Amino acid sequence: MKQKVQAIGKALSGMVMPNIGAFIAWGFITALFIDAGWWPNAKLASIQPFMLHFLIPALIAAQGGKMVGGERGRVMGAIAVMGCIAGVATTGEDGGILVGQPMLMAAMLMGPLAGWVIKKFDQAMDGHMPAGFEMLINNFSVGILGMIMAIIGYYAIGPLMAAILAILSAGVNFLVNHSLLPLVSIFIEPAKVLFLNNAINHGVFTPLGAIDVESAGKSIMYMLETNPGPGLGVLLAYWMFSKDKMTKDSAPGAIIIHFFGGIHEIYFPYILMNPLVIVGPIVGNFCAILFFTVTGAGLIGPPAPGSFIAFMMMTPKSSIIISVLGIAIATVVSFLICSPIIKRSGAKNLEESQAEMAARKAEAKGVAAPVGAAAKNPSEVKKVVFSCDAGMGSSAMGATRFRNRIKGERPDITVINTSVDNVPADADIVVCQTILAERAAKSAPQARLVTIGNFLTDPALDSLYTELTSVGGGQAAAEPEAAVKEKKNVTKMLPEGIKLGLPSVSKEEAIQAAGELLKELGCVGDAYIDAMQEREKLVSTYMGLGVAIPHGTSQAKGEVKKSGIVFLQYPDGVDFGDEKAQLVFGIAGVGDEHLDLLSNISNALEDEELLEALKTTTDINLVLKKFG
Repeated sequence: MKQKVQAIGKALSGMVMPNIGAFIAWGFITALFIDAGWWPNAKLASIQPFMLHFLIPALIAAQGGKMVGGERGRVMGAIAVMGCIAGVATTGEDGGILVGQPMLMAAMLMGPLAGWVIKKFDQAMDGHMPAGFEMLINNFSVGILGMIMAIIGYYAIGPLMAAILAILSAGVNFLVNHSLLPLVSIFIEPAKVLFLNNAINHGVFTPLGAIDVESAGKSIMYMLETNPGPGLGVLLAYWMFSKDKMTKDSAPGAIIIHFFGGIHEIYFPYILMNPLVIVGPIVGNFCAILFFTVTGAGLIGPPAPGSFIAFMMMTPKSSIIISVLGIAIATVVSFLICSPIIKRSGAKNLEESQAEMAARKAEAKGVAAPVGAAAKNPSEVKKVVFSCDAGMGSSAMGATRFRNRIKGERPDITVINTSVDNVPADADIVVCQTILAERAAKSAPQARLVTIGNFLTDPALDSLYTELTSVGGGQAAAEPEAAVKEKKNVTKMLPEGIKLGLPSVSKEEAIQAAGELLKELGCVGDAYIDAMQEREKLVSTYMGLGVAIPHGTSQAKGEVKKSGIVFLQYPDGVDFGDEKAQLVFGIAGVGDEHLDLLSNISNALEDEELLEALKTTTDINLVLKKFG
């Protein structure tokens, strides 16, 4: 359940965060030009409702549609949410249109839904579109399906979301009227440490706050989760009373980052060192919310990020002192409660807590937390093994990229790749895709497992990198065995193995084409092509960054006649699940002969300009120059 909520939070955050600038612009116009603003101006204040009711929902829905359906989904999302907005509008006495409640929640639903609809349409039409009619069909499909989604939004989604918002608003009013709103701190503060705050903040508080601002010019909803005071109290207590020198010395820097930078995540490891400390922020925020409720405080927009600076910028001019006092109350109460707890406890050290937080952060981004054996202290990790089914393509690429990334800070760590069933006994950490975790655990019960979605751009890899580089490195480790072998029969890419400007096809067709091309080059037989399809059914060979590397299963290595690699370019992309691959590298390797070329591919991915050029180039020599 927690992972599902975190996934929802991630999706909501993904739609809202790219558009925070629009919220800030709307907030400033509200703060400056409404009747109670700094410089009242009725004409300029009239911009505010248009931004709230049309601009912001359209931006959110478009972003949500793009996340699911790409550029066509972006247009679909914007069209669909207009139906929701119209569905709650009414006609005034003068015949003018009166917009209803802000459709932010509707945008968060309709955007991804509309993107999904056009994505499914495109998949159904894949390979069945008459030549010469592509532009006509593409444009009319978005127009017609967008119209249908807008009609559904008008009659169903818009009114439904308005009803939900009305219920939530009534619930909040009940809490406020009965002085119960401070109790939400019991849920907010633990949720922040568990990275569930996005689901609460962007899914509930932001839409409710928008309604309050429209009617009252400010909202307490924006103050519930973003107050920097509770976390500041925790950090001050550790600075004053921690017995661990590293923790004590790190606290002042964390205070600056948290309070002025608004990065609340910086104080989460300090709570994880001693979970009882969470009582301080809970009670501190409780007291602050109670104070804000009694004084009728509120902000005119969401402070992003939750820093003191942003908090004050979103405070109406008549409430500056109240906002400062609310932050101070939360800080003092949190500090007074945390201080004796920290004085009397023997907490974990900060390194261990940072590692735990890295795991929780990866989990909150929709990635399974590390499983398997207990985590070693980062300084004790000496070997990281990337494993995939065959130990040939995906894992080799991931290992090369991670090795290049970490070698500057931790030259003492060896990074290699193997098949998931042959992980060496001295592996400290095994990185594999989630679906292979059970096999990896059996192969290396002594190792800690880090499960990922892809080998190139996964958040869990960022967390692992942060964890391992949080301590100093020792002497450089010996080169992985594969890297120091005498390089005989180095695999090269041939002109016959390069296909550019291919039209989009299904994933299965792209894999089949790569296999057929390997067969034409005399590298494999028919059975290997079948194994490539089976490998994809087991776990995706999509690597990230628009790159896929389909290859056969470990059982099919006997079908490889000679090592080879082919390059297929699909400028418009091939759907690999929820991702699109513009570059498809088909590989077949005898032993480790293909690893040198995989290293070249990995190095190419480090160069963003080259990678983007490879996705659209019509020059075969550019490909040969890099991989030939």
